[in-house]
Amino acid sequence: MNSTVLYFDELYRRSDDPWRLREGWYERRKRSLTLALLPRPRYRNAFEPGCANGELTAELAKRCDALLAADLHPRAVTLARERVADAANVRVEQRMVPRQWPTEAGPFDLIVVSEFAYYLDTAELETLAARIGASLTTDGTLLACHWRRPFAEARESADHAHALFDARCNLSRLAHHAEADLLIDVWSRDARSVAQREGLL
Repeated sequence: MNSTVLYFDELYRRSDDPWRLREGWYERRKRSLTLALLPRPRYRNAFEPGCANGELTAELAKRCDALLAADLHPRAVTLARERVADAANVRVEQRMVPRQWPTEAGPFDLIVVSEFAYYLDTAELETLAARIGASLTTDGTLLACHWRRPFAEARESADHAHALFDARCNLSRLAHHAEADLLIDVWSRDARSVAQREGLL
């Protein structure tokens, strides 16, 4: 069995919230930053791979007409479905991304890659970037958010993953937020700033 799957098996065996997504201030603050950095107030069709137990999914759902969330682990999928049970605009599926990319559900005007890319090796990241580039609409946005500290299960660093997205997805970077613990980047096919989009400039 895949060592990454075994890693998640152990995490979810111990807790339904192994990263303290619901209660930890770090995670709640990170979600607020993530949502604030999105350049538009609302999206038509979004995709969130690596949704874990659905805490970010629940917040994204409020800003999306349709949202597909996915995770490779069955327990995460069950928990995420329970978390967004009242949101009719959300589907949660078990998928191994990028291999099982939801081509049939796109194109997407928002893709959120949060705490997921560092579990992939460079070849898988290249595939992920290609899938993202091929799946975004002409006004589509990519947001990537990742923990920057090294840990045993990470195959690549957050900085490496974001640099690869920057080089391969053929998008304009709109926002860059870097801390010792955290990296968030936002890119879009629409290079206008938020103020320009709102007609303030």
